[in-house]
Amino acid sequence: MPGVEAVLFDYGGTLVTFTYPKDRLLEVIERFRPAISQATGVPAPQAEKIMEEVLLPLEAVIENPDEDEVSYFEVYSGAWARAGIELPGALLYEILDAEQQVWDDVAQVDPETPRLLGWLRELGIKRAVCSNAPFPPEMMLRQVENNGIAALMDAVVFSSRLGRRKPAPEVYQATLEAVGVEAERALFVGDRVREDYEGPRSVGMRAVICTAHAAEPPPDGIPTIASLKDLAGIL
Repeated sequence: MPGVEAVLFDYGGTLVTFTYPKDRLLEVIERFRPAISQATGVPAPQAEKIMEEVLLPLEAVIENPDEDEVSYFEVYSGAWARAGIELPGALLYEILDAEQQVWDDVAQVDPETPRLLGWLRELGIKRAVCSNAPFPPEMMLRQVENNGIAALMDAVVFSSRLGRRKPAPEVYQATLEAVGVEAERALFVGDRVREDYEGPRSVGMRAVICTAHAAEPPPDGIPTIASLKDLAGIL
């Protein structure tokens, strides 16, 4: 792929992986039960009940196929209210932040990620995260700072900052502008066909799917690499 001046990466399922940390999230809920009881004036539901009625249904928000990003804090607040637990905004934010710190801890950086990003930097190729993530942008930025990915990037763009989700063209264009590279000089690497192959190509980028952590294999005819380390062979 001659002429590549920037590589844009999806985040979850490409650079990092996650395993749902149910036990640790239950610990967070349990820790906040006294504050929940104080705020509502009634005994807080058991942590398992809150998990089932509030947290688990929110997983569908992460996979939202719409191109408009949700306001996650509003959705989060609504989930608690639908479970019959009305809490002040400051307490809700504190609980959400504690949950996100758990996700910060369990994010597993692919072993090839630091090596690849360092190699691209040595070549003078710009690097950026371009990813869907509905969570508050300040929390997502903290996560990539904590796991070391931010320090290896020239730009980090999450959908929650823009209000739009891949494959909306604005997400790719904002990331390209952040690194100062034209679409035809950029390559996109991700794990999903719609968001990480068709979307980037629609704005003029080249794209390849990394299947290492992909939930399902892409259809025939779509270029793939089996691991991030294989990217060096096609640049």
